[in-house]
Formats: sequence, structure tokens, C-alpha cells
Amino acid sequence: MSAELQTPVDPTLVGTTATGTDGQRSRVPWRFIGGRVLFYAFTLWAAITINFFLPRMLKGDAVDAFMARSQGQLTPDAEKSLRALFGLDTSVPLWQQYLDYWNMLLHGNLGISISTGLAPVGEAIASALPWTLGLVGFATIISFLIGTAVGAVIGWRRGSSLDALVPITTFLGTVPYFWLGLIFIAVFSTALGWFPAGHAYEIGVEPGWNGPFVQEVASHAVLPVVTIVIVSLGGWVLGMRNMMLTVLDEDYITVAQAKGMPNRRVLWKYAARNAVLPQIQSFALAIGFIVGGTLVMEMVFSYPGIGLLLLNATNAKDYALMQGIFLVLVLAVLVANVIADIAYAVLDPRTRQTEA
Repeated sequence: MSAELQTPVDPTLVGTTATGTDGQRSRVPWRFIGGRVLFYAFTLWAAITINFFLPRMLKGDAVDAFMARSQGQLTPDAEKSLRALFGLDTSVPLWQQYLDYWNMLLHGNLGISISTGLAPVGEAIASALPWTLGLVGFATIISFLIGTAVGAVIGWRRGSSLDALVPITTFLGTVPYFWLGLIFIAVFSTALGWFPAGHAYEIGVEPGWNGPFVQEVASHAVLPVVTIVIVSLGGWVLGMRNMMLTVLDEDYITVAQAKGMPNRRVLWKYAARNAVLPQIQSFALAIGFIVGGTLVMEMVFSYPGIGLLLLNATNAKDYALMQGIFLVLVLAVLVANVIADIAYAVLDPRTRQTEA
């Protein structure tokens, strides 16, 4: 009797991410999520600890650099006060500095930046981060969507003329950001005059949510966005195409085609849905490493993002600002990976079943 009441399973869904077990389809994988959160909490503690000790192992600090620039105009008492202000007082034990650093973080205080006119680190990062997220985040999402879709179609139509796109996009992926960016500036800005050569907007334009300013920002972002999309497109295309070739050999694809399902449905509902899973992890890492991956690009286009801010902080040995930027980078990577793990578990029930 129980066998008669059991809901039949579609053979095209067996072994795929569309498989759902009875009574578990709507269950939230709390154990899976909890395990990931604990792991990333430990990772965050380790990263913050390394973030504190690593700059202090370097020779010199921000106060030394500031005193050198002042050319003896500041007294030793002023130097002592600066060290106390920036948490670099050598008379305080290192373990006490470490506890004070955690206390500052828990109160939302990232310290004072000496390279930005003694402005709070949080304000300095907040002024630069939206530019990086808006520009590189948008470009990364666009390249991921286009590359994944194109790779899925190329893999589905393997052996066709579309395969020629793989070596082309892969070759473009080996081109350095700065080299392609300089070519675009020379051709589309200097020679043709179609787009601005750099900066986020023209000098004299009043920032605000208005038409002229949005148009300025959009026109200045075209060349950097196109540069990032072209360079990063090859990895998404190649990764998705290779995964599609693996998935297309699975039995459930053969069964779905034998049942007479439309090719479009088999492609996107079964093949691409399973092949895209590794891409999600790569996409999370790409989002998390936006800051580190845009340093050269922001230098080429003089874009006021957080990558350029990190370069200036490093040159000035501004420990507080460096630590704040690194903390933002670590948080971005961890949050992106947590979201990717959750999305992976939602898309592939086998993952959370294995974890459980």
C-alpha cells in the first residue's frame, strides 16, 4: 500500500539539482548554514588577528613617515601624542594594543587615517567604496552573466563554429587590465574623443542624484567597464563550456531528450542548471576580490575607488587605513562565500543532504 501511495519520481530529475526528497524540499538547511557560519566566524577572527600583527612587523610606520615629511617641525611630545592617537605607542604592550584594537572594532571605530588629513578610516573607506562597487561590481556581474550564458550555448552546440569563441575569449583573458585600458584610452578617448580618458566625472560638476551628474558618471565608466568585461569574459565562457560538456554526458540529459523535451528546456532547466554550480563559487570569489583586482585599473583610469585608496595608504604606511581596507576585503570575501554556499545548497539539495 505504501508503495502505491509513493509519488513517482521523474527519471530526468534523478541525480540532478532538481531532485527533491519527500518532506525535504522546503526544509531550510539550518545545520548546513550553521556549520558554514561557524567556519567563517573562525576565519574572520584569524584574518583580523593577522590584519593586526602583519603591519606591525614591517619597518617604520605612519608616524615615522609623517615625522619625516614634517622635517623636524614637530616636537617629540607631538610624536608621542600621534603614536597614542594611532595606537602605535611602543610603551604599550602588544597584547594590550591587540585588545584595544578589538575593542575599537566592536564599537565600530576603525581608527584615524593619517594620509587623508586625520579623517576617520570609516569615512575614507565609505567615500571610495561606492565607486569601486558601482563600477567593478556592475562589470563583474555583466561579465558573469554574459560569459555563463555564452559558455552554456557553446557547450550545448559543441563542435559548431561557436567553438571559435573559446580561444578568442581565452586570449583576451590573458591581456593585462592596464594594457587594454591604455589601448582604449588611446583609441576611443584620445583619437576618437568618444569617451573621457579617466576620473569618475569632470571637474566642476556638482555630485548629486541628477541627470547631468549621472550622465557624467556613466560616460566616464564606459571604458573601465568594457575593459573589465572583456578581460574577465574568457574565464566564465571556458568554465561554463567545460562543465556543460561534462553534464551533457549524464544519463538524465539523454532521458530528457528521449522523452521529446524541447532543446531549450533541456539546455536551461537541466544542463545549464547543473553546470552553473561551480561558476557560483567562482563568482563569489570574484565579487569578494573586487578591491584587490581593480588596483591597476583604477590607477590607469585615475578612478577614485578603494583600490587607489589602498595604494595611497600603503605608500604612506597608514596602518589604520590599510587595516580598515583589508578588513572590508575580508568581510566581502567571507560574506560572498557564505551567500554562495547557501545558494549552492538551495540549488543542489545533494549538498545539504551530504552535510547533514
